[in-house]
Amino acid sequence: MRAKIAEKFKTLFGEDGDFFASAGRINLIGEHTDYNGGFVFPGAVDKGIMAEIRPNGTEKVCVYSIDMDEYVEFGLKEEDAPAQSWARYVFGVCRETIKRGGNISGFNAVFAGDVPLGAGMSSSAALESTFAFALNYLFDLKIDKFELARIGQSTEHNYCGVKCGIMDQFASVFGKAGNLIRLDCKTMEYKYYPFHPDGYRLVLVDSAVKHELASSAYNKRRESCERAAAAIRRNHPEVEFLRDARMEWLEEVKADITEEDYMRAEYVIDEVQRVLDVCDALERDDYETVGEKMYETHYGMSKLYEVSCEELDFLNDLARECGVTGSRVMGGGFGGCTINLVRNELYDKFIDRAKSSFTEKFGHSPKIYDVVISDGARKLQ
Repeated sequence: MRAKIAEKFKTLFGEDGDFFASAGRINLIGEHTDYNGGFVFPGAVDKGIMAEIRPNGTEKVCVYSIDMDEYVEFGLKEEDAPAQSWARYVFGVCRETIKRGGNISGFNAVFAGDVPLGAGMSSSAALESTFAFALNYLFDLKIDKFELARIGQSTEHNYCGVKCGIMDQFASVFGKAGNLIRLDCKTMEYKYYPFHPDGYRLVLVDSAVKHELASSAYNKRRESCERAAAAIRRNHPEVEFLRDARMEWLEEVKADITEEDYMRAEYVIDEVQRVLDVCDALERDDYETVGEKMYETHYGMSKLYEVSCEELDFLNDLARECGVTGSRVMGGGFGGCTINLVRNELYDKFIDRAKSSFTEKFGHSPKIYDVVISDGARKLQ
């Protein structure tokens, strides 16, 4: 990928630039907890975006996407927004940097990526983080890493129409090889946890389906959680988010809320605790407990939060039949991947079964992605 980028950069601009990269991410556990003030537990992966970039001394950005085979030029003022959706990510990062007082000028760039699209690994966050990190370095802006993550998040909100949380950009900027990161979405405190599952592999099985429900269902579930938290708050004023609630406090208001709101809240309160349980288990190198908690999360997302689908439930059941240590739907749900913690000796059998059984039932083969926990945003030597 690097050679391809360098060759194109030389052809287009006749010189060399600096290389930067950032990563896609997985989330081991902690789903739908971010907007409830809870914990998430992501890590950067060994698939991401790479770019060669060099300031060009003008007020114009000239950028080429190898994957889209498209070249775009734009200025740095609000009215200069490009039409191409991929270029809006780069433009948004420039504008959000400028809004924070970052004194940047035009630059030349060529980039490419190997984050699988649609697999819930956040290729967009990798793109934003690559450019935010690069601009900070090249123009010596001294913006801290949290603000770089927020630049990516604000780009999604203001230029790409996606009201995402902070997890994807945070993981992409803060990622560290061999470590997962527990992020407290209420306080923004974070802690690295070593992740070296000797004897196991982490693999995504991508159903290659995405059901249309996702965005409207996401908003409905968010509203359910807010209603449940508000009901609990009447008895316990300290409850700002569901993250602050206990199961017995939810029980107290069971008669005051709908059955659906109760189920959504039950899942979230349990999931917040599961993240903490997984952190404790990792400190003991207890990957069996990690796996158990992953299965519990899948059950909760399928039966209580109701964001799974037939394909994902099928893959989860199959994982259990094959003796896989842990498996669950990863991401918002309604399609996408399961993330699986698989013993090395079971790996080939599981992948073969997943491919053959899934294809027989659904008429197409799932995609398989092995993941290794890697570094986030950085300048390449």
